[in-house]
Amino acid sequence: MTSAAVEVLGLGLGILGWVGVILACGLPMWQVSAFIDVNIVVAQTIWEGLWMNCVVQSTGQMQCKVYDSILALPPEVQAGRALTVIVALLGLVALMVTVVGAQCTNCIRPGKMKSRIVIAGGAIYILCGILVLIPLCWFANIVISDFYDPTVPSSKKREMGAALYIGWAATALLLFGGCLICCCSCSQRDETSFPVKYSAPRRPTSNGEYDKKNYV
Repeated sequence: MTSAAVEVLGLGLGILGWVGVILACGLPMWQVSAFIDVNIVVAQTIWEGLWMNCVVQSTGQMQCKVYDSILALPPEVQAGRALTVIVALLGLVALMVTVVGAQCTNCIRPGKMKSRIVIAGGAIYILCGILVLIPLCWFANIVISDFYDPTVPSSKKREMGAALYIGWAATALLLFGGCLICCCSCSQRDETSFPVKYSAPRRPTSNGEYDKKNYV
């Protein structure tokens, strides 16, 4: 597989990871109610996300409510909001930077500057993966700690929702795609940084003059 194809693959993975982060940010299923009581037949299921919480009735009806106050939210929710929004914006910047410096585009003349721009785009994708990993692990740690805490009532215990798993998958795509972009660009830069020059040997002919074919 050529370096250009690897670069396009890394860009595609980065875009998928960026879309996954946006999806995880909007979903209200960061933590869901846990069914650990003796009676497993419940009338409603509670979903809690970064922007709203939803109550799903056993009849299939769902009611969602956006959080009224931002400052009254727990610190993990506030951090999750801020970091996921930042990652969504940085993902757009990474996409634009990578496309500008990609081998398949002619926005910039091929050379060291073009490779550096692509490396910058890959580095931004890696940064996005690291930033979005912080709220995901923070939420997971709180959910697991409360689940095994005997002082927390059963009605307050939660389980990890689908948004966390989508976020982890998006993180893996961002990190892997960014590494592919950076590695591909670095290898291409090494190949073009030290060109090998060949020169024909200059040997005199029988009459003491140099052969003209050596100058071709």
